Amino acid sequence: MNVFSRTFLPAAREAGLAVSTVSRHLPVLRQCVGPGDAVSLVARCFRPERPQREDFLLLLTRRRLVVTRQGWPLSRLRLHLNAELRHLRHVSWTADPRNGVIELAATAVDGVRERFCTRVPQPHQLWRLDDLFTQVFRGEAAAAARRPVLAHAVAAETALAGHRDLVPRGFRTLAPA
Repeated sequence: MNVFSRTFLPAAREAGLAVSTVSRHLPVLRQCVGPGDAVSLVARCFRPERPQREDFLLLLTRRRLVVTRQGWPLSRLRLHLNAELRHLRHVSWTADPRNGVIELAATAVDGVRERFCTRVPQPHQLWRLDDLFTQVFRGEAAAAARRPVLAHAVAAETALAGHRDLVPRGFRTLAPA
């Protein structure tokens, strides 16, 4: 089993994707990502400027961003975006803890600004995605520098929600005393 197959299925399971969704999108994703690429994230997403009639699936590796789209009403599966990360410009992301959404935006090679939003049920998952985007798009050193800040953000958000036990153990040890 290659690296892509070993990392894709656990990432899809962690995202809570149905087996039918995974099996529909997998052939298209497999064509875009090499067998040696490890999957960092698989997530269902939507475009904030479009109606909710299309189903998007975002796949992120250390080298590539792939987004597939299943349209409505014919349910045709199409490749929406397939780009190497080094070809993306003006990459930014914004976490919205109140709505449980993180928005990823990037300008593709053709000059089109792409925006995708992903819903996450828990605040700590939102900050994990923020940390992952920092690692992938800015590098590990930038992610390590942000972790104490994220730890305080997670603690503050979960304290507001009244769920202090949702803060992952790793974040608690990173917070300054």
